[in-house]
Amino acid sequence: MVERHPLEPFVPEGARLLMLGSFPPAQHRWCMDFFYPNFTNDMWRIMGLCFFGDKNRFVDEQARTFRLDDILTLLRTRGIAIYDTATAVVRTQGTASDKDLQVVEPTPLDALLARMPQLEAVVTTGEKATGLFTAHFGIPAPKVGTWVPFTFEGRELRLYRMPSSSRAYPMRVERKADYYRAMLCDIYHDIH
Repeated sequence: MVERHPLEPFVPEGARLLMLGSFPPAQHRWCMDFFYPNFTNDMWRIMGLCFFGDKNRFVDEQARTFRLDDILTLLRTRGIAIYDTATAVVRTQGTASDKDLQVVEPTPLDALLARMPQLEAVVTTGEKATGLFTAHFGIPAPKVGTWVPFTFEGRELRLYRMPSSSRAYPMRVERKADYYRAMLCDIYHDIH
């Protein structure tokens, strides 16, 4: 069964950074109606560590959800856009794992990037997202924690590849945050 992406791209005014995953988990795994909605996914803990030095900054442990209003405030303030590299998939095994996603319709990346005239960098947060992005733009895949340059509409941009925020990726959340922090420091010079 083909599953269409349930969310629209989140593109705040003046977006400087675009974060691209592969595709959301099945909705029964969501704890909120937004990206990285699985409570066991560490993306919002990573962002809490990077921007506030607190992995629980966006976590509501009691309700087992994330503080969406606070997340949206951060993303709008910092100009961070979020979407995925696939808009329609088939889950071959019924999981959210990249290896079980068959992409039926990739995201129209040119149209998405064209919406962000101030964009400086794109971050892919997993192997499938990286593969789809690099194949589309005909660029080599960066190693985890590094970046490669690419050109879009005459602009020099950077593609960063970060460790997956999934718990299935074997790395402590604090170590993942170190990778993300280094990338964010390149863009936002007030992060240490």
